[in-house]
Amino acid sequence: MLHFIRSNARWLAGGFLLSFFSSFGQTYFISLSAGEIRAEYGLTNGQWGGLYMMATLASAVTLLWVGRSVDAWRAGLVGAASLCGLAIACLMMGFGQGIVLLGVTVWLLRLFGQGMCIHVATTAIAKWFVAQRGRALSLTTIGIDCGAAILPLAFVFIMQAAGWRTAWFVAAAMALFVVAPLVGSLLRVDRAPRASDPVSTRPAVRDWTRGEALRDPLFYLLLAGVLIPPFVGTTIAFHQVYLTELRGWSLATFASGYPLFSGATVVSALLCGSLIDRFTALRILPVFLLPLIIGTVTLALGREEWTIFAWMACFGMALGTSGTLLGAVWPEVYGTAHLGAIRSVIVAATVFATAAGPGLTGMLIDQGYDYSMQMLAMALIAAIMMAILVPLSVRLRRRQAAEARAVA
Repeated sequence: MLHFIRSNARWLAGGFLLSFFSSFGQTYFISLSAGEIRAEYGLTNGQWGGLYMMATLASAVTLLWVGRSVDAWRAGLVGAASLCGLAIACLMMGFGQGIVLLGVTVWLLRLFGQGMCIHVATTAIAKWFVAQRGRALSLTTIGIDCGAAILPLAFVFIMQAAGWRTAWFVAAAMALFVVAPLVGSLLRVDRAPRASDPVSTRPAVRDWTRGEALRDPLFYLLLAGVLIPPFVGTTIAFHQVYLTELRGWSLATFASGYPLFSGATVVSALLCGSLIDRFTALRILPVFLLPLIIGTVTLALGREEWTIFAWMACFGMALGTSGTLLGAVWPEVYGTAHLGAIRSVIVAATVFATAAGPGLTGMLIDQGYDYSMQMLAMALIAAIMMAILVPLSVRLRRRQAAEARAVA
């Protein structure tokens, strides 16, 4: 592992930084100032959730267009540009006045943060590595988790000391003046295959175009399973202020669970990466939703503060596994030549799911529907999807073997 990291340090570091600072556009980060935003603009939970949903949907549509840039341009250029866009959005959040500008700001935060930063990192790494793809993806995607461990606490500290708008100014300065130039430098050259790279023993997969993938019925079943973790996790993160108020917990206690979440995510991501390189992503696919189901049920039924940490641990395991797994499963199924275009649809759908969750639950909260019951309903949906993924994995592996024979 150490030799692998040393020999690929610049590409792994660039992907890690993109993943780490995608936090500025993640729901759990934006929602840390949700109370101040609602108070500043006079919004209810439902109104704030609705605005967030519409802005996130707009970012998903935009991503279908800009996401293909990873296939046409160098990853370093696209990554640095995404971080500059993210910095502009952070500045707008700090300076902004008015509902319309707030919506535009959230749109840009979601597009460049959760959308493009992660899209560039995972697509580039998946293209650059084959036999060690799982290991490389795990080392890249743990940046998301390290960001979740460090940045929320730092943001809350700055927000309490200097105000929520100042905290967003600090985020903008960091992204624009430090991270964007560094990522552009690290990824200025794409990684080329080396003679020392391990030979892949996986079946050869033909390269599907985006149009072919969208006409494949199995694509949508696989996509449905992929969307469960972001839907559930984003919904709970978005309403973390409401949940803490409902349970009588402190927001600081909830935020203090993020290091545990990140630790669980890092461990599970690294473990999943090793398992992918050994068994392939499709063989692991049927079980990756299990920790999410357990954690959601625990949080829905629990009333004590320890429930926060149980949720964080379980969700960390689910997110670490899914982040690595889902970066590897798409190239296994559809190849790498058009991976940027195909993943732009997947990331856009993921962003859509993260929009639908907060918006739908916000409206249900305003209508008086019990939030705990809503979380139990999410766990049930995840359990149903997990049952569907078992035969789907078998069918995809059979098709993969048939394609390999045809290529040979």
